[in-house]
This record gives sequence, C-alpha cells and structure tokens, in this order.
Amino acid sequence: MAMLGLLELFVAFLFSLVFLFTCFFIHKKPHGQPILKNWPFLGMLPGMLPQIPRIYDWTVEVLEASNLTFYFKGPWLSGTDMLFTADPKNINHILSSNFGNYPKGPEFKKIFDVLGEGILTVDLELWEDLRKSNHAMFHNQDFLELSLSSNKSKLKEGLVPFLDNAAHENIIIDLQDVFMRFMFDTSSILMTGYDPMSLSIEMLEVEFGEAADIGEEAIYYRHFKPVMLWRLQNWLGIGLERKMRTALATVNRMFAKIISSRRKEEISRGETEPSKDALTYYMNVDTTKYKLLKPKNDTFIRDVIFSLVLAGRDTTSSALTWFFWLLSKNPQVMAKIRHEINTKYDPEDLEKLVYLHAALSESMRLYPPLPFNHKAPAKPDVLPSGHKVEPESKIVICIYALGRMRSVWGEDASDFKPERWISDNGGLRHEPSYKYVAFNSGPRTCLGKHLALLQMKIVALEIIKNYDFKVIEGHKIEAIPSILLRMKHGLKVTVTKKM
Repeated sequence: MAMLGLLELFVAFLFSLVFLFTCFFIHKKPHGQPILKNWPFLGMLPGMLPQIPRIYDWTVEVLEASNLTFYFKGPWLSGTDMLFTADPKNINHILSSNFGNYPKGPEFKKIFDVLGEGILTVDLELWEDLRKSNHAMFHNQDFLELSLSSNKSKLKEGLVPFLDNAAHENIIIDLQDVFMRFMFDTSSILMTGYDPMSLSIEMLEVEFGEAADIGEEAIYYRHFKPVMLWRLQNWLGIGLERKMRTALATVNRMFAKIISSRRKEEISRGETEPSKDALTYYMNVDTTKYKLLKPKNDTFIRDVIFSLVLAGRDTTSSALTWFFWLLSKNPQVMAKIRHEINTKYDPEDLEKLVYLHAALSESMRLYPPLPFNHKAPAKPDVLPSGHKVEPESKIVICIYALGRMRSVWGEDASDFKPERWISDNGGLRHEPSYKYVAFNSGPRTCLGKHLALLQMKIVALEIIKNYDFKVIEGHKIEAIPSILLRMKHGLKVTVTKKM
C-alpha cells in the first residue's frame, strides 16, 4: 500500500510538471490554427490549454475545420485522449442506433462520482429501473399538478414581488441568479417537498447553489486531467478539488436533513395520503416492479433526488438566461412574441404560442444548457465518419458546436432566427433529435422535456407580458468553462414595469 501511494504521488507530480511546463510553453507561442499540433510525449496539450477558457467557441472552430470530428491526443499515458464530434450521423449512431454499445462507462462514473447512483450516471439494469420509475412519476397526475401549482405559487409569491421591487427601486439585478433561485425553489418543492425560499426580495445566500456551481466547474476540469492527478488533489485538499469536497459536504448535509425529516413524517403520517413529490415517491417505490431500487437506503435516495434537483435547477435556468439575453439583442423577436401573446394567448393552451416555442428552441440550439455529452464505447466500433474507437475511450459530443455548424444548419447557423423552426403552414417544424440535442437523443432523451418547456413558457410569459428589461451597458457576456452553460458574470439588467 505504501509503495502504491508513492507511485501515485510520483505520477501525479510528473503530470503536474507537464502542466507547468506546457503553461510556460504556451505563453511563448501565439495562438495559431484551431487544429492542434501533436507534440512528442505532450500530445496536443500545449495547444489545448489556452483554449480551455474558451472551449465552446474553440470546438466550433476546430470541428468546422475538421469535417465535424476531431481526435485530441493527450500526453502519453495520461488517459486524456478524446474524440470530439458534432457529426449528426455519429451522434445518431452513438445515442440511438448503437445505443447498447455506448453506456456512460466507468470513466464517466469516476468523473461524476458526486452524483453516485442517480439516473445521470448509471447504466444497464439500474438505469432501466430508474428510467421506467421516472417515466411513471413524470406522468402521474398528482406529480403534474404539484409541478403546475409550485410554478404558479413561486411566480406569485417569489418572482413577481422580486421584479416589482426591482422596478420600483430601480436597482440592477442578475437575471441568471434570479432564474437559478426560481428553479431551485420549484425543483426542490417538486422533488423533495421542501421550499428553500431562496427567491425573495432579500436574496439570502443559497448554500446549495454555490456548492452546485463549484461542483460543475470542478467536474468540467476533471475531463482534462489524469484521474490520478485530480484524485490526489482531492485527497490533499487543494485547488478546485478542495472546493469540490467542501461543496459535496454541503449537499450531503442538506439532503441528509431533508431525508431524515421525511422518514419521520412518513412514520407519523401512517395511512393518510402521502405527499406527491419525488422523494416520497422513491421512498415508497414498488420494489417488486423495480427490483434494483433501494427505497430504504438513504444514500441511494440522496443520489436519485440530488440528480433530479440538479437537472431541474440548472438546465432550465440556463436556457432562460440565454433566451432573455438573446431577446435583448433582438428586439424584433421580442416584438413578435408580444404580438403573438396579445393575439393568441390562452392560459389553458400554451401550445398556441408557436413563435414563443420557436424562439426558445432557437435559443437552446445556439446555447444548449448542457454543451457536451460524454460517452464511452463498451466494444470496439467504427463511427459513420470512419473514425475507429476503442473500448472505454472518451467521446465528447459537442452539442454547443453542433448548433453552430454551417454544414448542418446552413450558412446562417450562427444567427438567432426563430423562423427556422416554423413550417410553411405556420406550425412548428420538427428537427431530428440527433441534429438538435438540447434534450438529448435516443433512449436517454430527457423525460422532463415537456415540463421544462412548460415552465420556461410560464416564466417567459410572466416577464414578457408585464416587464421591460435592459442589459446594463458594457456588461460583458461570456460563458464560464463548466459542464453547464452559464454566464461568467451573470446577466445584469434593469427592470421596468409595463403599464
């Protein structure tokens, strides 16, 4: 054991030297072409490191220049070789037609270890059980009613008072923070039955939100480090891994408290009607139907519910943030949405708002909440592009880049154009899920897609109908490197109430 520890320390030290050397080397070289040079021993790392802060735009450049698929060679023996692709044929092959050969894989589970046995990380029979049980829950009438009521109450008691106060006091607000708080509250109510009330005029500190943001950034950088290196950093408690460890402790404390409280409530409730939230559902799930689920195991329950809360909070808040920023840059789109609301709005049938739906779809094409998808083949395979992949090799589906490929979306691929989603007869145009991967594709397509779109429409309607907003002049908009597409500096705006 001592020798193994020394070996790990030596290898980690060696890779640290490589990182330091390449960082020094990079400052001596100007940025060149998007295709990286493959150096002896160091691979393409010297060229990649300066691109990491702008990884989203770099993937657009490199994939456009390499026929939609690019093979990145990491340093020798580092385990960081990756195949980047935005080829719809490859995506369809990986996510749908040859789905069985592309599980999340052991490497993914290592990188996303904080999610444990939640549906976002597991494979095979456990994934099937979670998928089926989630499907049943998402289609349960009581669950759907709770979703709708929590959204309405949070609008009335949280978002509207906050925006009214911001307009009255003429203060600058961060819409990204507002949307994350709104989504955290509604997701927490729906998944745990607990309202953290993070969205309020006082805007109190949200421990969970900060912990989640740190964790997502740390997980992003794990993709570019040897496993041995980031594990050693975690063990020593240094860098982002130290913050990650602290963040995980915060999350675990929060869920332990909620789960313990709910178990006590279940005992005292007896035969009376149970709560409608996901936590109660999984605590009472039918183990004869879903044999691998563990309703009595608090750690398992934490993993399942944490993944659901995280998915609900992060993806929808990201989509809304970029959507409202795009509206601020494209007033003609805002005018068309307002015209549609004034002429076609029916509180009982939001499907009539075709242009609003199209604008949301177009926003998520350009700014997908999850910019990457990580896969690993179980067996050797040849992709439709002709690239050979070996078992457990890293494949990164570049969803952000896919939405900007001119060969896929046309010469106007980088333009915000909701009209591309509207057919000649005025209805919504369908695009294959392997071309538009905002909600994933194939068997792992997002089960909460309908609820997420409904929630986005409800929030967008409330703001667009009743408020005008303006992005602060000179406010810098850039994405932070993370597994979630978030704005580094938030979305700072002023709000006025429409008369």
